[in-house]
Amino acid sequence: MSADLWEGFEALDPETITGPVWDAPIPLSAHRALPAFPVHTLPSWLGDMVSAVAEETQTPTDLAGCLALGVIATAAGGRATVCVRGHWREPVNLYTAVALPPGNRKSAVFALMTGPLLAVEKMLVELSGPKRAEAETTARLAKAAADKAAQKAAAAEPGLRDQLTAEAVHLAQQADELTVPTKPQLVADDVTPESLASLLAEQDGRISVMSAEGEIFDIIAGRYSGTPNMGVFLKGHAGDMARVNRQGREAQHVENPAVTMALAIQPEVLDAIGRVKGADGRGLLARFLYAKPVSLVGSRNLTPDLITEDTATTYAQRLSGLTMALADWTDPAVLTLTPEADAVMLAYQKVTESRLGKGGSLASVVKWASKRDGAVARIAALIHLATHPDNGWALPIEAGTMAAATELGDYFTAHALEVFDDMGADPAQEAAHQLLTHLKEQRLSGFTKRELFRGLSRGDFPAMSDLDPALILLEEHGWIRQQPVPPRTGRGGRPPSPRFDTHPGITPPLAGA
Repeated sequence: MSADLWEGFEALDPETITGPVWDAPIPLSAHRALPAFPVHTLPSWLGDMVSAVAEETQTPTDLAGCLALGVIATAAGGRATVCVRGHWREPVNLYTAVALPPGNRKSAVFALMTGPLLAVEKMLVELSGPKRAEAETTARLAKAAADKAAQKAAAAEPGLRDQLTAEAVHLAQQADELTVPTKPQLVADDVTPESLASLLAEQDGRISVMSAEGEIFDIIAGRYSGTPNMGVFLKGHAGDMARVNRQGREAQHVENPAVTMALAIQPEVLDAIGRVKGADGRGLLARFLYAKPVSLVGSRNLTPDLITEDTATTYAQRLSGLTMALADWTDPAVLTLTPEADAVMLAYQKVTESRLGKGGSLASVVKWASKRDGAVARIAALIHLATHPDNGWALPIEAGTMAAATELGDYFTAHALEVFDDMGADPAQEAAHQLLTHLKEQRLSGFTKRELFRGLSRGDFPAMSDLDPALILLEEHGWIRQQPVPPRTGRGGRPPSPRFDTHPGITPPLAGA
């Protein structure tokens, strides 16, 4: 349990306790104090925008920070890989998910952070217009020539029919081989697995899914198909070859798919994700970098500092420049590490490995933690490219960049441990925490069940019976004790509400009392 609930209990003098003897209560499972997003690990132009967006929107820096990694991954995904050591290579696309309740202005943060990407996408569409128009015209003329040749062959005299038929077949094959480029697309919203596969085939194996709603998890769980469908999301993260079947066309193979996902979800969606059949076993959950910041709603500054024009302009120029520079790359650049950066990475790997075994601090999230080092390598590559948006692909990753990536790795580790605890937690645990906090804040030495119910939010406990699991858990842990039920008088009427005593550690004497 949180440290503040122990405050007073540890200092309680047993001599002051009167009445029945109480044993020391058993702590409820602990709530971790989660770190804030380390903005200083990002290059200044990116970190300044993250801080400015968080200030103007009055949202945790975690949301804008994770989106900052997502937009760089969108620019570089499929265009670069990082060679860690030997044959160990990591693509540089990422999956991030930030859990925040409604009312946290997620859409506003997304608009500010992704705006330059959408502007680049529009520019790429305009630049590709003449090429697409030429290809469409060429394909249309080729089809018309093939159709005309087929008609001519069909009407030919028997002596010429074979030759004209061969010419018609040749022209038809040429027309069929011509392809018309699709409009460039960098970002998609919530898409079905089938649509995502088609987008990968059309966009040279690279696409980003960025959403302030996070409905993609419902889609993965089978909203439309009735069964979970996560294959393309698994392969799109790892870069494993994907086969794309599209209606009316031959199957296509995407050799190295690169999907980036940057999502904002409501906290309760985390529970739903954990219940998606196969999501854990097949490793989908392990591919995400999670953040679960504390909402600022209720304590927001209503007159915040606004994003300066210089900050916004610099962000747009740097991000647009990097995205445009890498847009046409088909053979990914291979980023390497300096010997010093490799030493930092190796030291981090040793720490990860030492904590994966039985009893280790990462043993409970071994599937996620087994991908931690790879995620750190990807993050290092993204920070490197953001630091050198003009020529990062020609420079090795330095030790300072790798150290920054490991700090982000530790940040995501702390949040992942909390998120996976929540996914597997007994719902009564959170309710018990709420009741215990309420009892301490109200300094209740005793209460009836009805009195407790009246003092709590109906949103958390709609019916009095909703208190039962939490009360049972608190009693099992020694925080409360139900009094014997008094005998009935035989006069009828409603039975008395159960009465509870609370542990003296919940209501220690006030200072100076």
